[in-house]
Amino acid sequence: MHERETRWSADMRAAQQGCAESYVRLLNEVATSLRQVAAADLKRFGLQASDAEDVIQETLLAVHLKRHTWQDDRPFLPWLRAIARHKAVDFVRRRRGNIEVPVDQVADTLAAPPTAPDLSAPLERFLDELPQRQRQVVESLAVNGASVRETAHKLNMTHGAVYVAFHRGLAALAVKFGEWS
Repeated sequence: MHERETRWSADMRAAQQGCAESYVRLLNEVATSLRQVAAADLKRFGLQASDAEDVIQETLLAVHLKRHTWQDDRPFLPWLRAIARHKAVDFVRRRRGNIEVPVDQVADTLAAPPTAPDLSAPLERFLDELPQRQRQVVESLAVNGASVRETAHKLNMTHGAVYVAFHRGLAALAVKFGEWS
C-alpha cells in the first residue's frame, strides 16, 4: 500500500508538471486497481458488477477534471478513494431512480447558478485535433454522458475498444490542456 501511494503520488506530481507518460501510467494503474473495488461496491448495492467499467470511466474523468485539487504534499490514495466513492454512489443513485420535486415548489430557494468560465473554445479546438474515433468516444462518454455500452453500440465498437479510445483521448487532451495552461 505504501509503495503504491509513493509511486502514484510521484506520478501525479509529474503529471501536474506536464509529464504525459506519468499521467497515462497513473490512469492505467488506477483503472486496474479500481476494477475489483467498483464491482464489489456495485454488488453491495444490488447492481451488476458489469457496470463497474462505467464507474471506473467516470472516476478517471473526475480525476482528470479535478487533478488540480490534489495537493502534492497530501497523500494521493485518500483523494482518489473519495472521488471513486462519490462516483460509485452517484452511479447507484442514477440507476435506482431519482425522486422528482417540481421546480415550482423550490424555485424561490435556489441560488442563481454561478457563471463558469467558457472553456468550450479550447475544448472544441483540442477535440478537433484528436483522431476521429477518439473524438467520437470522448464526446459520447464525457460530453454527452452516454454509457460505454451505448457508445460501443452507436459507434459499432467493442467495449474494450471504447475504453482504449477513451483512455488515449483523455491522455491526449491532458497533454493539450497542459500546453494550453
